[in-house]
Amino acid sequence: MTSFGNQIIAALVVGVVLGLIATWMGGDAQENPNWLMTTLDTIGSSYVTLLKAAIVPLIFTAVVSSIANLSKVTNAARLATQTLLWFAITAFIAVLIGIALGIIVQPGANTGLATPPSYEGKQGSWLAFLTGLIPVNFLGLGVNISESDSGALTGSASFNVLQMLVISGVVGVAALKVGPAAQPFLTVVNSVLEIVQKILWWIIRLAPLGTVGLIGRAVYAYGWTSMGALAKFVVALYVGLLLVMFVVYPILIKVNGLSVKQYLTGAWPAIQMGFVSRSSMGTMPLTQSITERNLGVPRSYASFVIPLGATSKMDGCASVYPALAAIFVAQFYGVDLNFTHYLLIMMVSVLGSAATAGTTGATVMLTLTLSTLGLPLDGVGLLLAIDPIIDMGRTALNVAGQALVAAIVAKREGIMDESIYNAPRTNDGFTETGDSFGDETANSTKLIGSKVA
Repeated sequence: MTSFGNQIIAALVVGVVLGLIATWMGGDAQENPNWLMTTLDTIGSSYVTLLKAAIVPLIFTAVVSSIANLSKVTNAARLATQTLLWFAITAFIAVLIGIALGIIVQPGANTGLATPPSYEGKQGSWLAFLTGLIPVNFLGLGVNISESDSGALTGSASFNVLQMLVISGVVGVAALKVGPAAQPFLTVVNSVLEIVQKILWWIIRLAPLGTVGLIGRAVYAYGWTSMGALAKFVVALYVGLLLVMFVVYPILIKVNGLSVKQYLTGAWPAIQMGFVSRSSMGTMPLTQSITERNLGVPRSYASFVIPLGATSKMDGCASVYPALAAIFVAQFYGVDLNFTHYLLIMMVSVLGSAATAGTTGATVMLTLTLSTLGLPLDGVGLLLAIDPIIDMGRTALNVAGQALVAAIVAKREGIMDESIYNAPRTNDGFTETGDSFGDETANSTKLIGSKVA
């Protein structure tokens, strides 16, 4: 028996070792992978698939439930406005830091690579971005049909996250306006949300196994030489993430009259879980628990802001990362950026953060940013090589930002219980006076630091 955090660290080491062994065994990652590489790839991709499988019901139920919960809050409209305002403020600051680091550090400069032939040099259309928000069907679900070389037709399901969020938001507002007649529907929605969250906790318990597969495959497929070429970007990104978490957030906390130490120690269990799980949605139950039990945010407000934040508050995945990554891709392929490009980066990052939807990775957000700027989409595949490494830090910042906004708005609106916020923490990372988030979920939130069989 060992702690969950130690299991993740051990999984990282094992993944690197197995990746090196697979490299020594030979073969090619694309054309002729060896059996060990195939096994690692299957384990890693299966874990990501499990996480993504729950995203559709989780987003729908979380957003509908969070909006409907505003009926329990006094001055609901004001709280909702303040929440969205602080989402935008912190996202704007984070994206500015990402842009500044890209310009100063220039992580992709002087590579000498030619611009990909597919690059047309055209900026994306804002009209296309806005019309893409309009749902084509319920929840933006679709099916992609393709024909193989043998003529057989195969299909795969897909979903548009932004369209899902639009519909979920509309349904939530409608349920809020309908009132008592919508209560049976909301009861079912809340029950489904609890069930899906429980399933997610089970999936997260498999994170060490998934980590072995993802890291092992990255080492085999890209090797130390190719991954080393991206080291400057990784360092620059983590510098940006650390600046936001340990400089910007403490300043905002201090300006609002709260203790920086109490915020960091109170949010740390969720931040740590976000780091190892790489899923804001998977960490959501723990984030809500520490927000109530450690930061003194009332449950009526926490049950709105945290589910909403887990789907649309992404300072790591949707602000620092796409800003720095877009500049990196432009420098990597020798594409010059102008002031308009930087404005588009800021606008896409602030308005399009919902595209990350709390899943592992930020590929959707990066694709959206590169497409809007007209940059080579080849950069998406380039950065996927290091995604398991950088996604841990991005998700940790996402979770920290979600807890931050909840605390700041609660403090500014006078609904925070400051005796809980300022209370000493116990060994499991929670305050001695905070209320539990719920029976089984509260027990699950002790996963970090507890003993796992």
